[in-house]
Amino acid sequence: MTVSQLTDATAALSLKKQATKKLYIQIRDLLKAPNSDELLLDLAVLISERNVVFLRNQDITFEEQKEFADRLGRVTGKPATSGLHVHPSTAQSSELGDEALTISSEYNKKVGSVYASASEFQSQAWHSDITFEPIPSDYAILRLREVPPEGGDTLWASAYEIYDRLSPAFQKFLEGLTATHTGLNFKASKKPDLPRFFQAQEVHLKTLSVFAGAGFTTRINELSKDESDLVLKHIINLTVQNHDLHVRYRWGKHDVAVWDNRVSFHSATTDFDGDLYLRHGERATSLGERPYFDPNSSSRREALGIAPPPARRAHLASLADKSA
Repeated sequence: MTVSQLTDATAALSLKKQATKKLYIQIRDLLKAPNSDELLLDLAVLISERNVVFLRNQDITFEEQKEFADRLGRVTGKPATSGLHVHPSTAQSSELGDEALTISSEYNKKVGSVYASASEFQSQAWHSDITFEPIPSDYAILRLREVPPEGGDTLWASAYEIYDRLSPAFQKFLEGLTATHTGLNFKASKKPDLPRFFQAQEVHLKTLSVFAGAGFTTRINELSKDESDLVLKHIINLTVQNHDLHVRYRWGKHDVAVWDNRVSFHSATTDFDGDLYLRHGERATSLGERPYFDPNSSSRREALGIAPPPARRAHLASLADKSA
């Protein structure tokens, strides 16, 4: 969806002007528009191309948030059997139902963060959602209803760009390899039926991006443990140490982030005082399809005709010289 198309769609939907004199797309209007599927498809493509999209000050119910997540997957062709995810840490008594994952600093104070570790490095929290599931997520929708006055930002990293940072030989090496993803850290939630989420899943490392690294990836199956650790460390380093493939979002109250879990990693920033301020919201997570390797796929830069990353160009030039 181009900027002009997005502007036209906004005008056509008669969206309200806010006090700031800016136009805000409202999810509810997208869901109810006469050409809703067409608009949602354009938006879904934009999200998958850009990794994440932000929609400010949304007036929606969680039922509408769930519908939004599910329909983004459906208009892009996810299997009919893929619905919404039931998260292993969701309390059975959740007032919003099984398909809501509550993101709450207050909850984390009581039980400890699922992603927390003994490390003092916040870079340890980078992940893509629920990659340990047999059918992982395509789109995720997070709305924060309470935010601290400062801090609590979320960062996203592009897995497309991570793949483009690899040398051609390393890219070729990854083709066809599989990885084990586990959710064993969710034992902390002590949910009675949790063991069903512990199945180790094999997913292909390369589609159009790198689908492995921080979070739930524990092993590259075709390599020895030492070799696997080296490769995963390199992918994680590319993820956390390249700020130019990150976007950092400063949340406002009732803002919504929509991201594609297949092509991005993300990490929250806990740089606010949880004893004084509340950061609270809900995530709805759509299930997509089992990842697969397409030998005819290409990287994003290659597909768009964009030059390689600056740090990679000198190396590629030297390879060209050697083959000349």
